[in-house]
Amino acid sequence: MPDIRPSLDARPRTVTGKAVRRLRSEGVLPAVVYGRGLPSESIQVDAKTFADLSRRISRNTLVDLAVDGERARPVLIHDVQHHPVTRRPLHVDLFVVRMTEELTVDVPLTFDGIPPAVDKLGGTLFHAIDAIQVRALPDKLPGSLGVDVRGLATFDDAIHVRDLALPPDVTLVSEPDDVVAKVLPPRVVEEEAPAVEEAEAGEEGAEAGEGAATAPEAAEAEPA
Repeated sequence: MPDIRPSLDARPRTVTGKAVRRLRSEGVLPAVVYGRGLPSESIQVDAKTFADLSRRISRNTLVDLAVDGERARPVLIHDVQHHPVTRRPLHVDLFVVRMTEELTVDVPLTFDGIPPAVDKLGGTLFHAIDAIQVRALPDKLPGSLGVDVRGLATFDDAIHVRDLALPPDVTLVSEPDDVVAKVLPPRVVEEEAPAVEEAEAGEEGAEAGEGAATAPEAAEAEPA
């Protein structure tokens, strides 16, 4: 049974500029839909519906967008602007895709497992990158890619982009030799240096004390 794409209903939007604040206060989220060879359209969607949808899909999930009851078009959520403090969505850009044209997108990476170099050697897992670029048809785009880090047994081991398993019909765009993850050795703190410095300072103080003690003796011997 084929997967059913999530859907999103929208209405044309005539309110623009600072006046969109009123829409937001009414639970409406302003948006724009556009695509290659298509004019940009100002639309609006229900803010709660969009928030619920965002929690269920990934950045590369196709969504069927229907504006004012018209025939639905497949879109990707290209960009979401958030409030800097509350992180509430303020504006959404939706990109209409052509199902027969490949897209180049960033695919987020998820890291699974605990490396032996962390568990047994006390190292720290380092994520060099958190996404890679791939190219595929819109309905073949992966939502995310898993990275199994349990093979990192030593500090010399590393996982590269070329080691990741891509789904069929997906082409790698990122540099294959880029490092994805490795384990960094624990930091070594040198604690002996201060003790040596304190000992040397004590010796210098003792030598200065000896010099001060002999000076009066020389002074006393002069009158005789």
